[in-house]
Amino acid sequence: MSVWAYSTEGFTRSVHRIDGVETVVYEIGEGAPLVYFHGGGTFHGFEWARDLADDFRVILPMHPNFGESGDAEFAGIEDYMMHYEMLFAALELEEFHLVGASMGGHFAARYAGEHAEEINRLVLVSPAGLKSENAAIPNFAGIAPEDVPAMFVTDPQWIEPFWPREPSPEWQALRDREADAAFRTREDADVADGKLRAALEGFDRPVLLLWGENDRIVPTGFIPDWQAVLPRAEVVVIPGGGHLLLDENAPSREAARQFLLARAG
Repeated sequence: MSVWAYSTEGFTRSVHRIDGVETVVYEIGEGAPLVYFHGGGTFHGFEWARDLADDFRVILPMHPNFGESGDAEFAGIEDYMMHYEMLFAALELEEFHLVGASMGGHFAARYAGEHAEEINRLVLVSPAGLKSENAAIPNFAGIAPEDVPAMFVTDPQWIEPFWPREPSPEWQALRDREADAAFRTREDADVADGKLRAALEGFDRPVLLLWGENDRIVPTGFIPDWQAVLPRAEVVVIPGGGHLLLDENAPSREAARQFLLARAG
């Protein structure tokens, strides 16, 4: 019996050794390839991808140092970018849609900017990475641990199975490992902002900025900053949506699906 609250039934699982690092990749569906970069935790799974499986081959790699993937001595985002160059070559992906959420949105934006020729359409779901004078990501050091889970969602009851009040040792070990890995990916804010802006300069693929109206982790105040960098991007703000937007909110999945299915006009 799984110790996790989510199900992987119907997904295929493969393991790829990339430059000595084992990377676990889940897939579901058929159609145009769609790669998803998850954020700073895998504890809630990716069952939301079932809603896109009729239209896309949804490819869900677990970052090294996260989830079921192996340990890697990665010091920053550049290491992940190089890793994904090699993984996508191993998967024989030449052109694909790319979706990323939160930290994964930062990854996706950087990768897309540096490899625009591989990207069909890009969806950034409340992405991190840019500085803003209008908003800030919360400092969790000042927040009581028991109050943190509810900050990620609109409905606190939704997250309870995935973030238990009394977690098992396995669950806590996963969170500790992933929190440490996420911390190690962080660059100086000015450095990260500068690299991201440089990578996306002149980016000409269709982009959707997808946000939850009530996101308390990466607030909607960041949207103008992303619009300044990606002036042709479409923006969809989901009423009542929180930070785990694709997981919790079906209209956000439909918005992403419609954008990805749209023909270039």
